[in-house]
Amino acid sequence: MIHPFRCPFGSGENMQILITGGTGYLGSVLVDHFLAAGHEVVALTRSPESAAKATQAGARPLLGSLTDTALLERAATQADAVVHTAVDYAGGDDAVTAEAAAVEALTRGAGKAGTGKPFIYTSTNLVYGLDPAHSRDEDAELPEPGLLPSKLVGERLVREAAGLNGIIIRASLVYGRGGTMLLTSLIGAATRSGAATYIGSGDNEWTPVHADDLARLYLRALEHPVAGIYNASGPQQFTFRELAEAIADLTGTTATSITAEQAESAMGPMAALLQSSARTPSRKAHETFGWSTSGPALLDDVRSGSYQVVNP
Repeated sequence: MIHPFRCPFGSGENMQILITGGTGYLGSVLVDHFLAAGHEVVALTRSPESAAKATQAGARPLLGSLTDTALLERAATQADAVVHTAVDYAGGDDAVTAEAAAVEALTRGAGKAGTGKPFIYTSTNLVYGLDPAHSRDEDAELPEPGLLPSKLVGERLVREAAGLNGIIIRASLVYGRGGTMLLTSLIGAATRSGAATYIGSGDNEWTPVHADDLARLYLRALEHPVAGIYNASGPQQFTFRELAEAIADLTGTTATSITAEQAESAMGPMAALLQSSARTPSRKAHETFGWSTSGPALLDDVRSGSYQVVNP
């Protein structure tokens, strides 16, 4: 049985935090930071292996899945705060339906007491789409159905939920601690092929965010919740040519340009994403939560930091 701390929200006292996706890439970083700050963490886990991983990290595992809506509602009712980071990478209508059911259960449980319990929903800057001319301010109208329809549905449900402090964080590319699927995939591809590729001139820019910096934002938002939508990106941009050059240095390969046609043939829909530009402002998060960033720049981290070459 879960016993909540029932602390006054925003007081900085210890909380019991329910997290979904707590053994994933971002979730495991969040768990580290929550525990280091003195909070108790209950992590939803889908398997005994994940439960063991959560226990080893210091969290209390709760065996279940996002389809166990009764379990989700009960756990969210009993916790002091909820963080939803789990994501269904399969996509499609089934993913939208599953996300909606899970978020409805979590928000219903979190809002049941009507005490303004903090609820953080993990979204992404991809909800703004790939058009560089489209505004990336938090109040911008979003293209629908968009690249990730499930996130649009999840965001809407959190905004409409009653009785809680709904906080939506639209994170840019998350990096650091040797992780994130995009970077590890590009490093693996360069290792296998002998070339770190970029598309065309490779001058399209992204503004990523280090995982530890992002975790500090989550922690501030939980301890001093202010409902709203917040972009989360770091201060340093990178171009995809610069990224390819950093990966080439790491892997001992050569940075090589390929055409858009070659990229589409090799990567399918991913090629359009890798040609996009996404400079996302995070002023609102800085001003609201006093958030600051200190993690190493992505290019430095790839070239000589936490990333490693895994031989195929």
